Amino acid sequence: MTFLEHLEELRWRIIYALIGIVIGTIAAWIFIDFFIDQILLIPAKKANFNLQNLRPFGQLFLYFEVAIIIGLILSLPNIVYQIWKFISPALRENEKKYISAIVVFTTVCFLIGVVFAYFIMLPLTLKFAAQFGSQDIVNNFAIDEYLSIILSVILGAGLVFELPMLSFFLSKIGILTPSIMRRYRRHSIVTILILAAILTPGTDPVSQVLLAIPLVFLYEISILVSKIFQKKD
Repeated sequence: MTFLEHLEELRWRIIYALIGIVIGTIAAWIFIDFFIDQILLIPAKKANFNLQNLRPFGQLFLYFEVAIIIGLILSLPNIVYQIWKFISPALRENEKKYISAIVVFTTVCFLIGVVFAYFIMLPLTLKFAAQFGSQDIVNNFAIDEYLSIILSVILGAGLVFELPMLSFFLSKIGILTPSIMRRYRRHSIVTILILAAILTPGTDPVSQVLLAIPLVFLYEISILVSKIFQKKD
């Protein structure tokens, strides 16, 4: 393929990915009340949060934003598939057989991160936010700020749980090796602690440690993955 043919292929893969996001967004909008009331607002109810909308059309725009993000999550397998199909011509036939496994495990890793954030990180984070400060100050939280924290923590945890899959991909193309990962283990742990602090803004150190521990564990798993699937000379 020529350079322009590669660009044409990339354009169609992007279009297919966007179509998947649109379909996922429409599906999310159909069940938007369920996603908002039965999933995203449950942590607030358990933490006894008083949520309020401060803009005339705040809830309308908020619902659209949530539908798009959920649509993005629902279309994740299709996005990974389109990315893999774009780079697959550069791979050998024995490497192309991994496409189904990569799509499945990428989705599974992301969902594990989402579940971890929802059931472990968020309850502790919101509990700390609700109890911190003076008892004479009433905490009324804006709904857009609340959902911004919820979605950012969930998406952030989902992305960092993709570390083993990233290790697999970089090892297969020869960029990453187990020796490199072992050599920079201490640097990586410091980076993980910083990343945990960024993904848990304004929360207590307990929540940051709860995220840092699985990240360190994922890094060790990534070394093992790199050792198994590293590119042979």
